[in-house]
Amino acid sequence: MTSILEFSNISRAYTRGVPVLDGVSFSVAPGEVVGLLGRNGSGKTTLIRIAKGMLYPHGGSVRVFGLSPTENPVAVKKRIGYVAEDQILPLRMTIAELVDFHRYLFPHWNDALQKQLMDRFGLHMNSKIKRLSKGEARQVALLCAVCHRPELLILDEPAGGLDPAARREFLETSVQLLNREGTTILFSSHHMTDVERIGGRVVLLDKGKVRLDHDVDRLREEICMATFQRESVPDGAAIERMRGCLGVRMVRDEWHAIFEGTAESVRRELQNEPGIHEVRCVSLPLEELFIELVGGDRPAELKEGVGVS
Repeated sequence: MTSILEFSNISRAYTRGVPVLDGVSFSVAPGEVVGLLGRNGSGKTTLIRIAKGMLYPHGGSVRVFGLSPTENPVAVKKRIGYVAEDQILPLRMTIAELVDFHRYLFPHWNDALQKQLMDRFGLHMNSKIKRLSKGEARQVALLCAVCHRPELLILDEPAGGLDPAARREFLETSVQLLNREGTTILFSSHHMTDVERIGGRVVLLDKGKVRLDHDVDRLREEICMATFQRESVPDGAAIERMRGCLGVRMVRDEWHAIFEGTAESVRRELQNEPGIHEVRCVSLPLEELFIELVGGDRPAELKEGVGVS
């Protein structure tokens, strides 16, 4: 099956010797919904801008619909919808004027879908862009991105800065409208729960590389965390070399190691390792799995025992 989007060994740096992306490779098949995850600064936006033809990679190549986005920018862009957190809309325009401009750019503009979204979001055509709230402006950007029924929708932290209810409405609207018709969707987020709710696959970027690339269902069922005392294995690098280990970190004199496999199968295997005793293996919610793999503190919502939106 031909990929809609394909990254091959992509590298990119803004400072010499400090790569933001370092050999990133993965592809997105037709109809997939892929969540591109990573901490702030992990390279998600840089990779998306390379896919859009807004940046050149310093190494490797990208193909969108089999084309180079820098050599064939018009042919690629007319088949893509795009919304970003830092996207700036023309403040002097009304929604009607902005819609007319996009209708001119995209001859296959769908007026029925436009009306459906205007009604769903409670927007008014004569409203000035500069008077819209942040959430309303993001809804207008989504409307402009999807009403030409793009073959590929790219969302770069599109719901960043929105309250939890608005973020959920925004993401679920975009996916429901397009993916059910076969549109391929790549969206970046640092919220694992966004991916769990609407994505089918996770690609996790960490330190410029793809740290994880799995279906969401497989992450739930076949990835677990093993914990055991530091004295069992003093060297963390030795744990990382163990079969199926995806990452390890020290938390208060205890190793937290993420392994591929069910909790029971990993526990049995680790019990055969020299020196390891009293190993505990548990499945993790996706939000906690993300934290264990990329490090950092758990979100305040998890500390307080409240579900992350």
